[in-house]
Amino acid sequence: MVRKWGLRAIAVYFLFGAAMYIYLFFLADTSIPDAYKGTSVDPATFLNAREIMLSEEYSKIRDLLFFLSDPYEWLFYFLVLIFGISAAFERWAGQASKWFPLKTAIYLFWLSLASFVFTFPLSYVSYLFSRTYNISTQLFRSWMKDELIDFWVGYATMFIVVIVLYSLMKKFQKKWWLAAWVLSIPFSIFMMFIQPVVIDPLYNDFYPLKDKQLESKILSLADEADIPAEHVYEVDMSQKTNALNAYVTGVGSNSRIVLWDTTLERLDDEEVLFIMAHEMGHYVEKHIYFGMAGYILLSFAGLWLTAKWMERWVAKRGTVWKVESIANISSLPVFLLITSMLLFAASPLTNWVSRYQEMRADRYALEMTQDKAAAVQTFQNLTRAGLSQVNPPYLVKIFRYGHPTMFERIRMVEEFEYDQEGD
Repeated sequence: MVRKWGLRAIAVYFLFGAAMYIYLFFLADTSIPDAYKGTSVDPATFLNAREIMLSEEYSKIRDLLFFLSDPYEWLFYFLVLIFGISAAFERWAGQASKWFPLKTAIYLFWLSLASFVFTFPLSYVSYLFSRTYNISTQLFRSWMKDELIDFWVGYATMFIVVIVLYSLMKKFQKKWWLAAWVLSIPFSIFMMFIQPVVIDPLYNDFYPLKDKQLESKILSLADEADIPAEHVYEVDMSQKTNALNAYVTGVGSNSRIVLWDTTLERLDDEEVLFIMAHEMGHYVEKHIYFGMAGYILLSFAGLWLTAKWMERWVAKRGTVWKVESIANISSLPVFLLITSMLLFAASPLTNWVSRYQEMRADRYALEMTQDKAAAVQTFQNLTRAGLSQVNPPYLVKIFRYGHPTMFERIRMVEEFEYDQEGD
């Protein structure tokens, strides 16, 4: 019976993968509407034939890998449950130590290691394709180093979460999810606070922007927007990627505006200033705080649903899985499976909110810089550097895109009308 359920799960995964392959490679329409052909939004006007071909190929492969990755993770959690592997990990941990923190650490190591090994092939395939299409410039040893850092950072973070979570499950059998939600709020804020100064430097070197003239221009924009910025940070990404990016990270006194060195190398000052004005738009419109509020609301609903479903699933399948109760550490794959599925199901909503905020930031940048040409050129260069589709398929957009599509962004710029004060 267990073997049959395992084979069924694997079969469903492959059928899903085949369906997504057919959708992305044969059914999805990525063409530009006829009314916009020949305009600045048409890739034929700013990409050559080879770049268009490569962007279509790479985008389809990357999108397929995206849709395969989450269900692949679900498959892993399901298999370790039905084959009793999670229960075996708990038994091994219990034999090594009865002290709950150490027992949890041992169990979590085995589960994390199994997950790393199981998902490694998909991660490696993604890395190979990014190298093949010259998006990634990272050597294998450097990529593997980042993978190992990911493993240990994830392990340490998960250890803290799991210790607290299962302690709450033992103490509050019915309301553990509510206590976990309350504690998750300060923990999330703390992680956002330390991200720029503790976690990010594990992967890359950060330093103040070398081009002081450009930094002066950026800080002048920040002053105009009443943003208390003293430095703009540059990060060495050229050893890893040819893609372009800039972002704001952290909260409070640990907030940072960060530019990739690839962005500085391949965009002119006007385009960089547009990007910086966009990031300042997020600050001025307090998007980080709206995002935190949204996270708090969604995590409340998510933890409540997770608690309800965990109780039902363990009550119904616990004997087969050798999981006696949700308070047993061996039930962790159930928790991770449900939360991962809920996050995926919520992604169309969270991505929609993100796209709205990104469009607001684009509009703010246009008002601040008064430079449509730089905005259009920036989006076209981002498309070229990332081999992105200008008009991706609908399912890709709603499940994967936290930014508006390049079609939407460039069209908005061309149709944008400045306020009278900005004329």
